Amino acid sequence: MRFERCRMLFGEEDFAKLQRAKILILGVGGVGGHALDCLYRSGVSDITILDYDTYDITNQNRQIASDHTGALKTSVLTELYPGIRAIDQRMDMAWVESFDFSPYDIVIDAADTTKVKIEVAKKCYKKLIMSLGSAKRYDTSKIEVASIWKSHGDALARKIRNELKKAKFDRNFTVVFSPEEAKCVEKGSCIAVTGAFGLTICSEAIKRILNS
Repeated sequence: MRFERCRMLFGEEDFAKLQRAKILILGVGGVGGHALDCLYRSGVSDITILDYDTYDITNQNRQIASDHTGALKTSVLTELYPGIRAIDQRMDMAWVESFDFSPYDIVIDAADTTKVKIEVAKKCYKKLIMSLGSAKRYDTSKIEVASIWKSHGDALARKIRNELKKAKFDRNFTVVFSPEEAKCVEKGSCIAVTGAFGLTICSEAIKRILNS
């Protein structure tokens, strides 16, 4: 049976919770793609992904299905993970303002744009799990999970905290981050960390679902 070992781990009642959960993943690159894979293999069946990008050869060091160079990520992933829903959409401020987040139990933000991440947090902080910077690092032992206000050692986290303070927004939401010192200037990346970010987000989502 496909999910036999998941049922053994979670028990029938909690596994049913996973199957009923509605999850939205914003961005299915190195982090979001691994979060998708983990949730799908864990029994979550109601998953919506949102992305607008195509696979590039430079993605092949870290992204699931990136051998499909030139193809839309949403199109490829809906074939690899039958039953998920996909929205082929650029994430900009207008989209965040107009999108209805209310149907989802959990929103996973694996997007790249800082302004978009901030606006997503303002709209759905109670159900949000946000990925912060996973590039320029290779030590998975440094990965942490905390409130945005307790994150540290990460430039993106610092920028988001500062912008939220300017907006007088003081609510809590969960972030996955690493205070590991950057190992390069440009966007070098290692799947050990980007994948582990995605798997950590998946674990946090599962815990939240089971405790709901």
